[in-house]
Amino acid sequence: MGWTRTTTQVLHRGPFVTLHRDDVVRPDGSPGVYEHVAVDDGVRIVALNGAGDVVLVEDDFYLPQRRMIHLPGGGTDGQDPHTAALRELEEETGLIADTLRPLGILDPLPSTTKARTHLFLATGLRPGRQARESTEVGMTVLRWPLGEAVEAVRASQITEATSVAALLLAHLAADPDA
Repeated sequence: MGWTRTTTQVLHRGPFVTLHRDDVVRPDGSPGVYEHVAVDDGVRIVALNGAGDVVLVEDDFYLPQRRMIHLPGGGTDGQDPHTAALRELEEETGLIADTLRPLGILDPLPSTTKARTHLFLATGLRPGRQARESTEVGMTVLRWPLGEAVEAVRASQITEATSVAALLLAHLAADPDA
């Protein structure tokens, strides 16, 4: 690795994010400053029912100022990704998965944070108990055939990056010739 941190300073510490400013030596040997955000790793879950429908959620997002369709998921809150994925799925959709299989790991913003997003495929769905956070009060649950969700990605109706990747990986897993 060509970067060296010489000092670090916390500029802000909040309940979900910490902003750091590091003094660094760049790969070319020159000094510099690098600011980055520390957040928990995340999870996204492609939950498929027996009919091949994927469970999506639609929610209001503050920064883009619009409702967005995406997969259930969120931060790991210090839990291992598998446990966090099961928790997030039940909290947001009221569903419990009998089987949870890894689809992959993404580095969604590697120049901004080292947080990774763990992608899972959930099957064997059964009712559980929904327990949304206060920021998710307007969230709704949708069920679409997986193929329609992939078409929604192509049409830019589903744009949240980790949801896009997870849906495409699940589609490939279901139909390797796609």
